This record gives sequence, structure tokens and C-alpha cells, in this order.
Amino acid sequence: MTSEAQILALINVPNFNASLKSIAEKVLHQVRISTDDALVLFKEGEIGFLGALANYIRESKYGNQTFFNRNFHIEPTNVCVFNCTFCSYSRLYKNKEAGWELSIDQMMHIVKKYDHIPVTEVHIVGGVHPKMDLDFFCELLRQIKLHRPNLHLKGFTAVELDYMFRKAKLTRQEGMLKLKEAGLQSLPGGGAEIFNPEIRKQICEDKVDGAGWLDIHKTAHQLGMHSNATMLYGHIEKYEDRIDHMNQLRTMQDETKGFNCFIPLKFRNMDNDMSHLPEVSLIEDIKTYAVARIFLDNFAHLKAYWPMLGRNNAQLMLSYGVDDLDGTIDDSTKIYSMAGSEEQVPSMTTDELCDLIRDVNRMPVERDTVYNIIKEYN
Repeated sequence: MTSEAQILALINVPNFNASLKSIAEKVLHQVRISTDDALVLFKEGEIGFLGALANYIRESKYGNQTFFNRNFHIEPTNVCVFNCTFCSYSRLYKNKEAGWELSIDQMMHIVKKYDHIPVTEVHIVGGVHPKMDLDFFCELLRQIKLHRPNLHLKGFTAVELDYMFRKAKLTRQEGMLKLKEAGLQSLPGGGAEIFNPEIRKQICEDKVDGAGWLDIHKTAHQLGMHSNATMLYGHIEKYEDRIDHMNQLRTMQDETKGFNCFIPLKFRNMDNDMSHLPEVSLIEDIKTYAVARIFLDNFAHLKAYWPMLGRNNAQLMLSYGVDDLDGTIDDSTKIYSMAGSEEQVPSMTTDELCDLIRDVNRMPVERDTVYNIIKEYN
């Protein structure tokens, strides 16, 4: 446990950096840090110091509790009309013979595989396919809800939603309401990437911009739906871009209180148009997670998505502010394995996930999508 006394001992050593000491005192007194403070943390904070602050916040909220859920993914297609330079997953629509396209019947077959398994959530995301429109996905949602009413339906990035709504000639509120009525309950956080328009112009110019992403999530929140938020880091962005991204999320969370958690996503460089860029180090991963926990004071949860980081690195992040490891997944996502993640077969049983958490003296807690506790594991 990181105590207040331990942090005070750390910052009261002779000649300790005055800016870092001021930030630590803000954390201990629950005073919001500024964007300038966040930049100081990125540039001057050693990982031991960052870890002490981030872990203090994490344990102040949850002690040793570490959350996960039982979930599986449906990825309707990797055929996409967009061409994001960082993406290893999608195949352009004009070259769609290299991709897959699932019918509603095929997706329902995936759902039915879990009929006697105690999963609580299905996560539906994929490429933007022009033939998979709003009506198509509303029908899928209705069929899943009819078959398994208690399964939480979390689906569609803001990129997918923006395309669906524009194609259907509906406002974002009209489109979101239609999906909610069909059974959609919450949104994942994908598609946020980095909000800086100049960065987006280089990595994902043709899809919904940062303001649009925020507005779609705000619309969902206004309809009583929760969502997650992500940030793609470790490519061409600077520390200032990461901080600006998180600050826009923090500002909106002040207004809507609709985000469940924040998920930093590491850029992976295999088989994409940015493969010439080296991946950032584990030290940089640690700094990003720790600063996120310190800066995003109004986000309840910080998640390390283990299929992307790898299970051992995700486990390490439990000492740097992370309190959630996502779920069991069951080899039902290809988004990061195709990009070169260590997890080429992204599946863990509940027992394996619990053991991973226990191995670093944390307590596994099964949750539902909106963080209601289902079961605590000793």
C-alpha cells in the first residue's frame, strides 16, 4: 500500500524537484492538477515517483480490488471504407477479398456459443462497411436481446456510428436513440485516437474528427448511456497532444459524468502504414498510465487492455494506477493480434485472470459493464 507518509518521505528528501513536490502535495490534498503539471510529470517524473502517486490514488479508491468482466467480442467485418495509417486490422473496401464479412446469422451463431457460459457482455466493433448500415445493426441487436435478454450490449465506435448516422440521414441523437431502442446499452471507447486535428490529418484524416467523437459520446450520455474513452499513444504525437486529449475528456466528464473508464491504447507497428515507427518502451507505457491516473481525477477507472499490452505488462500496470484488466475475451478479438501484440491468442479463463491479479497481491473482483460488483474472489 502506498501511504501518504511514504509519499511525504519521498518528496521531502533534500533537493527534491520543487515542481514535482508541488504536484504531489496537490494529489495528497485532492486538488486537481493542471495541464502544465501533467507536462512536468511526463518530462521530469521518474517512474518510481509517478507510480507512488498513481498507486496512492488507485488504492485510495479501491484498495487492492482489481476489476474484470466475463465478455466476448463480435467483429462483424474488417472491411472498411477508411484508411487509417496506424491500422493493421482493416482491409479497404476496394480490396475486400482480403477481409471477412459476417451475416447476422453468423453473428448469432457466435452469441449462441455462449448460451451456457456465464458471460455478461458482448462487445461489438469492426470496420466501417457500407452494406452494414444502421438498420442491419439494429436488427442484430434486436435478435441478440431476444435470444439473451440479460446480456449487456456494448457496441460501435464513434467512427462506425458517425458513418451509420450520416448514411441513414439521421441526426446523432436520432440515430443513437434508434440503436438504444433496438437494445444497445453502452459504447466502447475506440476511434478517439488523438484529438489534435494536425495529428489526425496524418493518421486518420477521412474519419470522424475529435469534436465529432466527443459529440457522439456526449449524445449517448444525454440518453442515459455510459461509454468508455481511449487514447492511441506512442506514434507521432507529443506529450502535449496526450495531455490535450485527456484534458478534453476530463472537461466533458465534468459535464456529463458518462464515462466509465479510460483506456490508453499502445500503437503497434506490424503490417500497417506506420510500420517504420518504432514502438515506445515499457517505461513510456508506465508513464502514460500513471499520468492518466493522476490527471483524470473524475474518471473512476483506468483500464489496461491486456490483449494489447500483453498479460504480463498489463499485470505490471496494476502498480501504476490501473484497477481494471477488461475481461476474459475468449480469443474473440483480432484487432491487436493482427498488429503484433504479444497476445496472438487473446483468451484467458476466469481462473487464469484471477491468478494474474492475485500474483501481484491484488484481489480479483468480477464486475458488470457499468462496474456493479458481481463477485469478489478471495
